[in-house]
Amino acid sequence: MLHRLTQGAASATPFVELRVSPMLKRPLLLSGEYRRPDADTLVREVRTPYVETTTIRGGEATIAREGRSPRTFSLSRVPELAVLQGSFGALLAGDRKALETVYAVEADGVPADWTLTLVPREPRTAARIAGIVLRGRDGELRCIETRPKQGEPQPTLLGSAATAAAGLDSLEAAQRLCHDVPR
Repeated sequence: MLHRLTQGAASATPFVELRVSPMLKRPLLLSGEYRRPDADTLVREVRTPYVETTTIRGGEATIAREGRSPRTFSLSRVPELAVLQGSFGALLAGDRKALETVYAVEADGVPADWTLTLVPREPRTAARIAGIVLRGRDGELRCIETRPKQGEPQPTLLGSAATAAAGLDSLEAAQRLCHDVPR
């Protein structure tokens, strides 16, 4: 399954993420684009409901939000981001060995409907995240479902699933799209 995700260094895909929190009156719908301009850089560009760009490169993360000064910090302060950057790179390069240094990896399904489950090996990450489930069709990664130790799984829809997410209004609707169940 992993070889199906292999891409060149430069790539981009739209995303839609629905954040649910007891501190929010209603779910927060974020949309934008993930970009990987080169093998060492991961960019998350939020376009709605605010404009924010997070760039991870060279052991640092820079967050630039519209109307604010950019903030840069070392990934050593937030090792989960360093793991995320390395994992994305390993996924897109089809490098199972590199991925397995950070996660226990389990593949399931058929090419037209597959899942890749990643269970963190690093204790700090594993204390917060039970696993990450990647879902896709053929060579398209359609959903990244982060399963926290506590709380609901949080889906991030990608590619055609993100495009289909127009009007998304609930965590349940996002999870149905993630699991490819008609709305």
